[in-house]
Amino acid sequence: MNLQYSAHARDAIIEREIDPDWVMRTVEKPARTEPDREDPELTHFLARIPENGNRVLRVVVNEKVTPPIIVSAFFDRRLKNKL
Repeated sequence: MNLQYSAHARDAIIEREIDPDWVMRTVEKPARTEPDREDPELTHFLARIPENGNRVLRVVVNEKVTPPIIVSAFFDRRLKNKL
């Protein structure tokens, strides 16, 4: 999948020590997707990352633009043991 990263997403991935491969894997094979509660253009992709203690990675993507843009990525503590 051809995706671009926003400046915020690039900075967040580096700062949060998120492997870009985990981001792509989450978007390509999510365990679950959710619409954004406030912005209908955004979709949240969620997946467990075994290499990082099975933590749940949330990747927020604007799929309404071409190519889609990764807006943010973070480990979602609220979903621990829930996905």
